[in-house]
Amino acid sequence: MKKKPMTMDRRKERTAYLFIVLPVLYFLLFRMIPTLFSLILSFMKWDLLSPNKEFIGLENFISVITDKTLQKVLWNTVEYVIVCVPLMIVISLALALMLNSIEKGKSFFRLLVFIPYVTSSVAISYVWKWMFMQNGGIVNGLLRMVGISAQPFLNSPDQSIFVIMSNVVWSNIGFNTIILLAGLMQIPRTYYEAAQIDGASPWNQFRYITIRQLNPTLVYTTVMGTIRTLQVFTQVYNIAGTDGGPLKSTSSIVLEIYNTAFKQYKMGRASAITVILFLFIMIITLFQMKVLNKETD
Repeated sequence: MKKKPMTMDRRKERTAYLFIVLPVLYFLLFRMIPTLFSLILSFMKWDLLSPNKEFIGLENFISVITDKTLQKVLWNTVEYVIVCVPLMIVISLALALMLNSIEKGKSFFRLLVFIPYVTSSVAISYVWKWMFMQNGGIVNGLLRMVGISAQPFLNSPDQSIFVIMSNVVWSNIGFNTIILLAGLMQIPRTYYEAAQIDGASPWNQFRYITIRQLNPTLVYTTVMGTIRTLQVFTQVYNIAGTDGGPLKSTSSIVLEIYNTAFKQYKMGRASAITVILFLFIMIITLFQMKVLNKETD
């Protein structure tokens, strides 16, 4: 019996499935399987140097939750989010508004703003570390020029976290600015023209038109900024060191996962911290999307 010739639609469908297969395989092999393996490990006691694994139930989670050091690290991470995310959004929105209002050199200034985001975070971190050195750092040099004594910065348990925060904010401003600028460019000019005819002030135009129409973009940048900040690692590792600064004043959850897994070789405990971080990120993300999402009319 002769086979019916394959129709054009059927060929297109088969081609589409072929293109989908690779991303799905990547997602399964490098996302889902490691995630499930990490979840299983969180219920086990396993030294990385030993092949033996022992099921211990919730002991890893209880140990992590009651650990005073982990509580300090968790609070540090919360501080990063509370300080860095609002600053990133406010500064990025201000830059996006300025870029949206200029006519000449728009592409050049966009590139200038975006460069910090695409620059190697490791390189930036080492530059930051040099800038805030107690002896020989540029920042202390400038402070001495205006009559202020040199500050300990990275050697201080109180100041070191703000050095890391400044780097996190500076590194992420470019991405948020471009995303917010794209959102601003989608707002119809007719809204502003109608508001001007009605006598609305610039502040009211910003409040009732710009912010409301930009709400989906603001939600996206806030959620993504929060997730990136909760996972901060490179800046802490390269600026403050693997110990997380003096008295762990700058240590983050991800750095603690790294130290637990690859310095202490406690893979089960590290996996438990990873699961807690995942749940923490998921809860905060769902909360932000619920609270910040508003319908625009």
